[in-house]
Amino acid sequence: MIAVLGECVADAFTTRPSASLDGGGRGLELRVLPGGGPANTAVALARLGTPARFLGRLSGDVFGGLFRGHLAASGVDLSGCVEAAEPSTLAIAALDADGRADYTFYAEGAADWQWSRDELTPARVGAAACLHTGSLALVRAPGRAAVEEFARAASAHATISIDPNVRPSLAAKDDYQVARWCSWADILRLSDDDLEFLMPGVSQEHACDTWHEAGARLVVVTRGAAGALVSLDGERIAVPAPEVEVVDTVGAGDSFTAGLLHHLHAGGHLGGRLDGLDLATAAEAAAFAARVAALTCSVPGADPPWATRLTTHPDHPG
Repeated sequence: MIAVLGECVADAFTTRPSASLDGGGRGLELRVLPGGGPANTAVALARLGTPARFLGRLSGDVFGGLFRGHLAASGVDLSGCVEAAEPSTLAIAALDADGRADYTFYAEGAADWQWSRDELTPARVGAAACLHTGSLALVRAPGRAAVEEFARAASAHATISIDPNVRPSLAAKDDYQVARWCSWADILRLSDDDLEFLMPGVSQEHACDTWHEAGARLVVVTRGAAGALVSLDGERIAVPAPEVEVVDTVGAGDSFTAGLLHHLHAGGHLGGRLDGLDLATAAEAAAFAARVAALTCSVPGADPPWATRLTTHPDHPG
């Protein structure tokens, strides 16, 4: 099993092109889809066939019901979730011409950030071979200290994976303590945009070496249509991305992370410090992850593919 700790977010998209959003006294129509980086990763893992347990604080509001239904329908184990009194997090997404989303968050006082040490007991993660976390759970007060303490403790018996999933509108650069996280994490996956925010002007190779020195064994920098840079203990290889007709890129990074962890788990590499993992195997996992991400980009919203879609078209992303 892989456990995923973090937030669910209600992603609201306008139903009309941005050029037509002139109000007109009629208001805006929004289509709300279940999202949130960690929740997306849990869904993608389960759909790929890896048992996935989601550790989230799920509200009792209408969006919380949406999240529960979506996660359960994808096969995600919800036994690690907390029934929360606070409201769900809402994000209004605006898509640019390339299908990339810019979010406005409504997150103050939301359920996702209220983790306490009493809630994050060892039983919640169970016998998971890997714990994946990051995103806003590691940077939003008041729960971030409890989340970091929990993940650090879990590293004694599980592989730890982190995706910073930078959100500048909700957290400052200093909130993303990536080097400190790498002291107890094994896998770091982030986008080139994340890297530019965290370490502006620093080359991807130098950043990887910085995080290896801090403790992370595997660092993967995703680069959109340019593929990904895979760095294992300082050895590096570039992995191309499949060509795909992009509808939007929402959830692509989360799906990439799921594909990477799924492939490593299937190969028996999770459950420790990645002992025995070589660069060629890491590159194979990243290539599989790139296919999963490409399929996610080919449909609206964070809607990761089921395993059958990859086996039906083994050589093509769509």
